Amino acid sequence: MTGTRVLVLNSGSSSLKYQLLDMRDSSRLAAGLVERIGEQTSRLKHTPLAAGGDAREADVPIADHDAALKAVAQELARDGLGLDSPDLAAIGHRVVHGGMFFTEPTVIDDAVIAEIERLIPVAPLHNPANLTGIRTARALRPDLPQVAVFDTAFHTTMPESAARYAIDPRIADRHRIRRYGFHGTSHAYVSRATAELLGKAPEDVNVIVLHLGNGASASAVRGGRCVDTSMGLTPLEGLVMGTRSGDMDPAVIFHLARVGGMSMDEIDTLLNKRSGLFGLCGDNDMREIRRRIDEGDEAAALAFDIYVHRLKKYIGAYYAVLGTVDAVAFTAGVGENAAPVREAAVAGLEGLGLAVDPGRNAVRGDRPRIVSPDSARVAVAVVPTDEELEIATQTYALVGKNT
Repeated sequence: MTGTRVLVLNSGSSSLKYQLLDMRDSSRLAAGLVERIGEQTSRLKHTPLAAGGDAREADVPIADHDAALKAVAQELARDGLGLDSPDLAAIGHRVVHGGMFFTEPTVIDDAVIAEIERLIPVAPLHNPANLTGIRTARALRPDLPQVAVFDTAFHTTMPESAARYAIDPRIADRHRIRRYGFHGTSHAYVSRATAELLGKAPEDVNVIVLHLGNGASASAVRGGRCVDTSMGLTPLEGLVMGTRSGDMDPAVIFHLARVGGMSMDEIDTLLNKRSGLFGLCGDNDMREIRRRIDEGDEAAALAFDIYVHRLKKYIGAYYAVLGTVDAVAFTAGVGENAAPVREAAVAGLEGLGLAVDPGRNAVRGDRPRIVSPDSARVAVAVVPTDEELEIATQTYALVGKNT
């Protein structure tokens, strides 16, 4: 393998997010986003990070992902970083659902694509979009290794006692029903980075990772291996999220269908897009919710309290699962930036060795840091996640191993 660059692609249903990294020093050469693909006017934002140049933005018609990737290739070529460069070693693709079949990054071939297709029923919102990006990139560079990195892979180490639901196993196996977990690249990266922050090896550390963005998930990581996680068959289970309900009595669905007269599609939309913080108070931006709380808004205050209550329950549950905990790590948009969330989440848990130092907790930064007092038995950490770097690292390691 002569190239040292990896292009990371994250394909959504109407978007394409990308980063180009040089794996010699994990530096970012370029990054960008194509939004509203297929609409009358799409938007392309490209930032040439290596050159230190200004971001370039344009509203242009982009009919499909093929056109989007070609537009990205043109922008990269303007910076001397074209996809035809011999320095490009591979393209790494984020794939949301890998089921139990994919437990590690995988070089993409026709059989891999077929298996990702078979998983569409358990990831109908994500895997089709991921496949579109894969097919587009393969058509553009059929000679280049393409690697799928799965959100679910990190969680495949969970024991069956954590991964199984208490339903008839024959039915569960027939329909692939089990806890898969998501945000795996983030949980993997953050758990390792937390161990490094503590000056220890990952195998010597037990960490509770709290990935708190618009989507939110928790994981219990023992010695570098996930032993439990909050999301399940889909990303709907677990914590209260921006627009998703998280944990809920499943009989609510029957009630809404039988008594409320709602269709399955309507219930799906309610729980995934019109619930969580948004459903409770009309906002899913934690900054806006905190502003409203400061102004005395009762709906926002209740939404915040429900969010924190669920979060605290998972911290306690995963503390029990792990037995001993070295650190609780907050990450992603809310986890990294919302000091009030971190403070409220551990408030009252001093008996478990958890606390935050108000001064440390109030400091903002883009580096991993400890926000608990020096005297705390369990470190409370803020660890910025880097899913693109994790995907690039896994991709480059696999391609190097296979050459």
